[in-house]
Amino acid sequence: MKKVFAIFAIAGLMATASCGNKEVSEEATEVVETVEETTEETVEAVEETTDSVEVVVEETVEEVK
Repeated sequence: MKKVFAIFAIAGLMATASCGNKEVSEEATEVVETVEETTEETVEAVEETTDSVEVVVEETVEEVK
């Protein structure tokens, strides 16, 4: 479910960035870069969490067998 939210966040950022044809200031560029970095970190954290949850589930299933 967290991956879905991350994908929607990325899609929203891309849609917002692509809609405007206004002149881009240096501050706006820095904000976009910061948001992209934060999004990438969030996606990595979600992937790591998903991997660790999968391992725990596999171990639990093996214990039940």
